[in-house]
Amino acid sequence: MFVHRYDSPDRFVAGTVGEPGERTFFLQAREGNRITSVACEKQQVSVLAEHLTRMLEEVARRGMSEVDAGMETAPHDNDPLDAPITEEFRVGTMTLAWEAVTERVVIEMFAATGDDLDPEAEGIDPEALAAVAEEVPVAEAAEPEASEVFVVRITPDDARTFISRAEAIVSAGRPPCPFCAQPLEPEGHICPRANGYRRPLF
Repeated sequence: MFVHRYDSPDRFVAGTVGEPGERTFFLQAREGNRITSVACEKQQVSVLAEHLTRMLEEVARRGMSEVDAGMETAPHDNDPLDAPITEEFRVGTMTLAWEAVTERVVIEMFAATGDDLDPEAEGIDPEALAAVAEEVPVAEAAEPEASEVFVVRITPDDARTFISRAEAIVSAGRPPCPFCAQPLEPEGHICPRANGYRRPLF
């Protein structure tokens, strides 16, 4: 298995390329002049942000670190993805862990296999997530069979920056239809709850 490892990245963010409705989502780390970018689904970005939030809250609740779980003072990163953006692989399963010794969040992103192509899958290994609260090192979690893995270790502040940016990126897509909740297209929308009537945006 080929490992893209970032133990102290200068930056770890989610970002997109393309217009709303045709956006490609990426997870990207930069350390010095080295950059690694992996493609993922919008839902995976959302779920990763959600689980990171839960993990920071759990770490703070248990007093395992002086982590500030609040997002009110989260640092902001609104810069575009670093260039060049070269897709190393598409993400399938992800795992999370908390390293008590270094007080860092460990995120592993495994290359998608045939078993990861379910569009409804959240992409977070529930057993690995459960291991977070018990401080089980990520290496002890069951690893999916994949040809490549992208591993980053980030500080709680970096995790909060990721969460803030990820939530903004996910919500910046096409607005949902108020009737059926499906994404609205710029040219209009065929709403199934209105018997196929095309509703203009304006």
